[in-house]
Amino acid sequence: MPASPSTARAINDRLALRLLQQEGPLTAGQLKQLTGLSRPTVADLVDRLAAAGLITVVGESGAQRRGPNARLYGIVADRAHLAALDVRTQGVLVLVSDLLGRVLGEASVPIGGETGTGPAVEQAVAAVERALKEAGADRLHTVGIGAPGLIDPATGDLRDSAGLPAWHRSLAAALQDRLPGARVTVENETNLAALAEQREGAARDRDTFVLLWLGHGVGAAVVLDGTLRRGASGGTGEIGFLPVPGTDALPEATDCAGGFHSLTGAAAITALAARHALPAAPSPDGPGAAEVVRAAVAEATGAPEAVRAEAPPASAAARAETGDGPAARFLRALADRVAVGVASVVAVLDPGCVVLGGEVGQAGGAVLAGLVEERLRRMSPLATEVRASSLGGTAVLRGALLTAREHAQDELFAPPERAGG
Repeated sequence: MPASPSTARAINDRLALRLLQQEGPLTAGQLKQLTGLSRPTVADLVDRLAAAGLITVVGESGAQRRGPNARLYGIVADRAHLAALDVRTQGVLVLVSDLLGRVLGEASVPIGGETGTGPAVEQAVAAVERALKEAGADRLHTVGIGAPGLIDPATGDLRDSAGLPAWHRSLAAALQDRLPGARVTVENETNLAALAEQREGAARDRDTFVLLWLGHGVGAAVVLDGTLRRGASGGTGEIGFLPVPGTDALPEATDCAGGFHSLTGAAAITALAARHALPAAPSPDGPGAAEVVRAAVAEATGAPEAVRAEAPPASAAARAETGDGPAARFLRALADRVAVGVASVVAVLDPGCVVLGGEVGQAGGAVLAGLVEERLRRMSPLATEVRASSLGGTAVLRGALLTAREHAQDELFAPPERAGG
């Protein structure tokens, strides 16, 4: 059935707004060319969007030619303010942006393991309020939270998970209470990192890929045919529980010790480094394990990070593959472990591409990715490219911000009859 006039207008409006967001300010003529719509239709939608306060004239084009200049239309960026939170085991990072995603305010707060739920939540909420004040805004339209753990697909709430602080589960409700009118959503941190890598990072050219998160713990996000897959219970990618060879026991329903986590979690990586006589990690968590891996890569390749960034990744990985020093042996042993889990995922999903993310994936960079890809080539008949994250530690925040922006746009860009209902 053909679309009704109101539906057609909504589709055209949404298309024009997306183009203005992606391309920046455009003239009515450029909108006509990019959308394929008629001149009267474009004129109508420009008037409609301007009347709704969604777009405005931001300048003129054609300053170099004679005659009247065409008006440039752009999205009203301060129509809505958004917040993104990266909730870690030991603290929170916060960004506040406008509707175009421009960061206007930032805040962070460390939260110690002994902090009670109430004080921890209060510190996190205060960080959001500080970032909002820095941004010069008085309210938030949408808040996106990235946190470790399972998200209940029925309620959207963070489920109770062993080993995670209780304040994580209380934060969304507290923000909803303290930020009247704001929409607050929670998503698994690895899923958000994958969305960010898909839109802005290492997987921009891939509709199907898996992001393997290597940090304090280990997890995965699965994107198939451009869509993030969460599973029946929200547990797609709980790869830490994957039974694998090389561990002393099997995982249990409430404890992933004995699963893939026992090979590639931060504590396992720092213990592996100690067995190879490498300098002790500053801490047995994600940042500590990342520091050990980063130092090992520098030693095994014989070049500082700035030089490695300009060298062909294959040559750097080859030096780590053939080196006989403790750092090279450690990296090869780590790649052996990572490849075991990756091969299992590849055998089931055949994603064609695996991105190594998290603190450790970022620290290992192209060298660790190259070592894992070489092992995978020997273990699996399915051609799979292994890439390092290009967003690194910013991936979760970027994913949370992208998600918040999409939720805000779904409401703001909706036709008036649906937005009001």
